[in-house]
This record gives sequence, structure tokens and C-alpha cells, in this order.
Amino acid sequence: METTINKIGTQTIVVINGRLDTPNSKVFEENIQPILEDERPDVCIDCAKLEYISSSGLRQFLTLLKYTKNVNGTMVVKNLNSEVKEVFDMTGFSGIFNL
Repeated sequence: METTINKIGTQTIVVINGRLDTPNSKVFEENIQPILEDERPDVCIDCAKLEYISSSGLRQFLTLLKYTKNVNGTMVVKNLNSEVKEVFDMTGFSGIFNL
């Protein structure tokens, strides 16, 4: 898994390439740490290249969402492929996240 984080204006774009599973979850957590220090983050997670997400990966998304809400920031998840979207739907995360 590879995570690329770019700041464009005030928005932080997070691009995930590969599998966000249990072994990669810790790496993703470390990569997003700077976002969890923003005063009022505006985050867009681009999942166009995300092949798979496990419960550990979903937990990282939820951690990021909770933080952004607590500091009146925003978070959007976009470009889910059908398999990843199905995981979001089955777990109820489709109703929690702005997709």
C-alpha cells in the first residue's frame, strides 16, 4: 500500500494505492498523523486505486472522521470501486461518511 498526501490550497488530498488491510493499517495511521494535528482539516480521501479495505482500515477512516468533526473540519471519501463500496455498505459506513 502507498499513501500520497498533498495539500492543495486548504484541502488535504489523501490518495491510497493498494490494500488497506491489517498489516498496512499502522503505516496508514502514521501517514495521516499530520492531518490529526491540523486545526480545521478539509480532507478528501481518493480511493480510486484502493483495492481492498479491512476493518482495520475502516477504523483508520473512522478515526480521521471523528477528529475532523471534533474540530469542525470536513472529510469526503470519493472514487470507491464496487468491492470497497460493498464493504462500506455492509458495515454501515456508507451512511456515516460523505461519499
